[in-house]
Amino acid sequence: MIKPCTQPDMAQSRHHYTATLIRAGWLTVLTVAVALIAIGCTADQPADAPLLPPEVEVITVTAQTVPDEPEFIGRTEAFRPVEIRPQVSGIIKAVYFTEGRNVKKGDKLYLIDPVPFNAVYQAMRAKVAQHRARLVQVKQNLGRVQPLLEQQAVSQKDVDDAIADVRSEEAALEAAQNDLVKAKFDLDNTRIEAPVDGRIGRSQFYEGQLVSAQTTLLTVIDQLNPMYVSVNVPESYILRRRKELAEKKVERPDLYQLRGIMTFADGSVYAEEGVLDFTAVTIRPETGTLQGRFKFPNPSGYFVPGLSDFLPGQFVSVRLIGYVRPNAILIPQRAVQHGVNGTFVYVINEQSTVELRPVKASMWYDTDWLIESGVGPGEQVMVAGFHRVQPGVQVTVIANAAAETRSGQQETP
Repeated sequence: MIKPCTQPDMAQSRHHYTATLIRAGWLTVLTVAVALIAIGCTADQPADAPLLPPEVEVITVTAQTVPDEPEFIGRTEAFRPVEIRPQVSGIIKAVYFTEGRNVKKGDKLYLIDPVPFNAVYQAMRAKVAQHRARLVQVKQNLGRVQPLLEQQAVSQKDVDDAIADVRSEEAALEAAQNDLVKAKFDLDNTRIEAPVDGRIGRSQFYEGQLVSAQTTLLTVIDQLNPMYVSVNVPESYILRRRKELAEKKVERPDLYQLRGIMTFADGSVYAEEGVLDFTAVTIRPETGTLQGRFKFPNPSGYFVPGLSDFLPGQFVSVRLIGYVRPNAILIPQRAVQHGVNGTFVYVINEQSTVELRPVKASMWYDTDWLIESGVGPGEQVMVAGFHRVQPGVQVTVIANAAAETRSGQQETP
């Protein structure tokens, strides 16, 4: 049975039909507009227009002579730490110096009670005088008996005894004189004097204390001008440097013409240069290092305490001056990329095409890498624009003026 349409159903159908027509009209308008825009763009630009190669910044690699200046940790030492020890045993009677002050050679430092040593000295003087008098006597006796032997008034034995007495007294006199020298030495050494100029430390003994000859350490005088700085050089560095010298990768003057620049713990740099003056003979097995020593002038060491530029025991770093690396290849750090297979750079070949090149980067020079192998002089290396390229892509090269200028300044004539 066909159901007749009611009035509401007919109105709803007309409304639905009208909406469908409106939507269809808008779709037609949009389609026409898109077509017109496409036609206009096609008319403005040819269909076969090529894409321009991406622009990248490059530097031209140059061989340079650059300084090779490694740094080592060191410790300052006095030029001559002089230990003050007594030459005689006794009781300290006086201490003449002020601790921590500068002293001059010959200044009095200590006095050990001289009374017993003076007594020994005077006794030795008397003993020498006694033997001299006795020697005169036996010589006179010999002079009397020798003529009597010719007259057979005395026997040969009497003459031999007189000769023996003379020789015995000569030996006794010599022994007494040596004892006198020792007694004088002991007496003189009851007064202890400074053997060198320098700054004296704290006294370990004072008035009334007993000290023993040559064993008791009374104090130490440090000579502060010049000063030593000892550094420890790793064995690995020594082996690598020896190989580089043999391969002519680095050059240097005579070993003891190498210089050092010292930097303190606060970053300040000492104004005076030091000179390498000693290297140890053996490598220390407990640390695997070889000791080297630099000598630095320290004129302020003669100043009053508190004004010295540096003192014994400070930790410093020493930059070694004198090695140079000829024909070195330096590339900005940003040009060196790191991948799973190591470091590499992008090289622009003669066809202006990007080429990935593995390199061996060994150490930094300020903002540059030192390249051991992989690129050579005259080649162009990318320094910017990496996100625009990949290997095999043709590019437009733009020289990096800042990098080129820095490379020219680093080159040594």
